[in-house]
Amino acid sequence: MSAAPAGVRVRTPATSANLGPGFDAMGLALDLHDEVEARVRDDGRVRVSVEGEGAGKVPVGPDHLVAAAFRAAYEAAGERPPGVDLRCRNAVPHGRGLGSSASAITAGVAAAAALMGRLGPGGDIDRDWVFGTAADIEGHPDNVAPCVHGGFTLSWGGRGAWRALRLEPDRRLRPVVCVPDAELSTEAARGLLPAEVPHADAAFTAGRAALLTAAVSGHPELLLEATEDRLHERYRAAAMPESARLAADLRGRDGLAAVVSGAGPTVLVLAADGGAGARNAPVAGDVGQIHREAVDSIRARTGTGWHIRPLAIDPAGVRISSPRSLTSVEE
Repeated sequence: MSAAPAGVRVRTPATSANLGPGFDAMGLALDLHDEVEARVRDDGRVRVSVEGEGAGKVPVGPDHLVAAAFRAAYEAAGERPPGVDLRCRNAVPHGRGLGSSASAITAGVAAAAALMGRLGPGGDIDRDWVFGTAADIEGHPDNVAPCVHGGFTLSWGGRGAWRALRLEPDRRLRPVVCVPDAELSTEAARGLLPAEVPHADAAFTAGRAALLTAAVSGHPELLLEATEDRLHERYRAAAMPESARLAADLRGRDGLAAVVSGAGPTVLVLAADGGAGARNAPVAGDVGQIHREAVDSIRARTGTGWHIRPLAIDPAGVRISSPRSLTSVEE
């Protein structure tokens, strides 16, 4: 333990889970962030302010997800939760399959870890503890892992604990997210999945998941084949027909490695330079041109109601720093 600060600022990335065949196991951190400033209150009260995504829609008291995760983290550490002011500035869309709940939970847990002085090697927060605690709260690790560790992650549960492995994504990878106006809850999407799938489909998807690990971490020329899935996407298509149609068109007509991001309805396109994941990709190194060509293909197949955004991969995951301001949230 280290001396606890009076306040902290936490920055957490959006994440895309599954990436096609890596159902509930693979995730990618994206360069789109929520930010939370936390300050301990002496009176034990919890106050929350929200700007950006979710403003006016989410709770602004103890039931806010950041506040609930903050409290749960203290309880997991065997300590009494203090009162807290939380200023949330949200950029990660809610209900779109970009890990907004993992971002909020990770922010709450990381803020608690920093305020408790719970540090790991090198003076950083204890990321393993933050990851395990946040995954316990979320109930699955696939979005939490990249949110905490950054980059490309594999995650799983076993022997009474959550585990994660961070792999370095290939530098040629260029994600583009296609975000629709419509929302879809993770619970609704999960409710469409069958209890059993044919053995042939499971075997096919397991093979593609193994291939995807290689494609993302060093062989992006394999992305189109590596992102094929038979385990979950087609079962969820009825809940997001426009997303399913867009992904199919981008894959079949444009040769882009398009997948449903998480539970949807966002579509993630994994473009790469040098021809990886696109039939007509530009020469290696021209990042701006890579994004422009992918975005042009996407926009040709979408109308109004879609927001097309090229993004980088976030390499670091959750970040902790000193807050910009320690003034209290207005009563």
